Amino acid sequence: MSNTSSANGDGPDWGELLAQVAHKGDTMAFRKVYAHFAPRIKAYAINQGMHQQAEELVQEVMTSVWRNADKYCGSLASASTWIFTITRNQRIDLLRKKGRTSKEITVDTEELWQIPTEDTTIRSIQAMSTEKRMRESIGELPEEQMIAVRKVYYEGKTHQEVAEELNVPLGTLKGRLRLSMKKLRVMLEAAEL
Repeated sequence: MSNTSSANGDGPDWGELLAQVAHKGDTMAFRKVYAHFAPRIKAYAINQGMHQQAEELVQEVMTSVWRNADKYCGSLASASTWIFTITRNQRIDLLRKKGRTSKEITVDTEELWQIPTEDTTIRSIQAMSTEKRMRESIGELPEEQMIAVRKVYYEGKTHQEVAEELNVPLGTLKGRLRLSMKKLRVMLEAAEL
């Protein structure tokens, strides 16, 4: 049996697969990561209005994941959070390259998570502090919004998957996510005052 199953047996351990990519250049491990995350990244791009550039975003993100797998740190963020942070950053870069205005580049999750880096201890502490504040703030959301946020941003599921899982229309789920992002932004801004 493979050692890439998660502790609760519900699928691969993405962090372990990233470690295999980083330390061994393991293409089979990368294929598993790609097969799982590429469709989710494409769905995210389409949900963000990037229909034409969805495939390009997938390629940019997955190339970055391959090149930077050694920068992933499981103690700072889940693998899906790390990959979707790369996705968010690559999306912004791609939009800038295409010459869009900054008004069109706004991302709901802009300041929620940072990519773990090895720059300094201070940066690591700041990232852990941000994640802790984020988790506490998510815990204060109404239950329906909290569940939606956790499933999309922590479990890395697509909007469609979560809507089906919760048995709600896709529009309802997107509304919950929009409301939760607004509330989280207010809570995080208040915490910084």
